[in-house]
Amino acid sequence: MNLQTRNKRTIDVNNASMSDLVFLLLIFFMLTSTLISPNAIKLLLPKSKSERVMAPKRAVNVYIDDKFEYYIEGKPVDEKGLKDGIIKALAGQTDASVVLRTDASVPIQFVVNVIDIVNNINKANNTTHKVVLATRPDKP
Repeated sequence: MNLQTRNKRTIDVNNASMSDLVFLLLIFFMLTSTLISPNAIKLLLPKSKSERVMAPKRAVNVYIDDKFEYYIEGKPVDEKGLKDGIIKALAGQTDASVVLRTDASVPIQFVVNVIDIVNNINKANNTTHKVVLATRPDKP
């Protein structure tokens, strides 16, 4: 006697909805990761009414926060290490720019210190590095 059931039960998992879910999560994380600000240093930039100028491609970012602490590309440096850090960041370049991002409450002497360092590097190495002061737009 050979008994067989006509309706066999098969266990199949439909993976179509799972792959859709994975792609949606991938898109979600790709979009949200680009929205994260790369600047971890909180600054209240000074206001300016001049037109917006895009930062140059070859630029070194120098930050001065409201506690008068210097950062080069987000890494903290002391006042003595500032010159060495800028020299190291500008090494091998002849016309790069230093983008200076300072808090609005920083005294002008701290800004002048960075400008003097870049001018001394230009004089010593016969280069044409520039200092660009980053500002935020003044809303009317």
